[in-house]
Amino acid sequence: MPTTAKSKAKNTAERKARRGKSSQTQTKTKGVSAVQLLEQDHREVEEYFDSFDEAKNDRAKEELAQKICMALTVHAQIEEEIFYPAARRATGDNDLLDEAVVEHASAKKLIAEIEEMEVGEELFDAKVRVLGEQIKHHVREEEEELFPELDRTDLDLEALGAKMAARKEELMDELQDA
Repeated sequence: MPTTAKSKAKNTAERKARRGKSSQTQTKTKGVSAVQLLEQDHREVEEYFDSFDEAKNDRAKEELAQKICMALTVHAQIEEEIFYPAARRATGDNDLLDEAVVEHASAKKLIAEIEEMEVGEELFDAKVRVLGEQIKHHVREEEEELFPELDRTDLDLEALGAKMAARKEELMDELQDA
């Protein structure tokens, strides 16, 4: 369903409110928990999608599409390598985590298609926007279902967050050097 200007503005306002809420919940400890790290990533990529929707020229769209693809690639990899296995062990919620893995596969396919395209090509903008809608759904499930479920376990989210942050840094360095 096409997004109207009114619903775009509403969605942008809701995301900005969540970004504010997320930054207020940051702890003043040495690191961030796994959940906080993922929520920070979610807010960052939401901001990129909002900026893409507002971009007026191809250069800005190209830069934002690259940022979106890189951020989501790294985010998905740390979730799949580190976070999901730990969450699966802690919660035993195979259904929710299986869905998340399938959603990642779908997002990766769209990311690959976007990365192969040139800005201005037919369907480029549509693919970025559809990716944004898929990610919004994925984020909602993680933040409303998985994260609260993890809060009820004894999983050490701080230690997991440190491991994920280190791996994220490695991956970002690798991608920026490529």
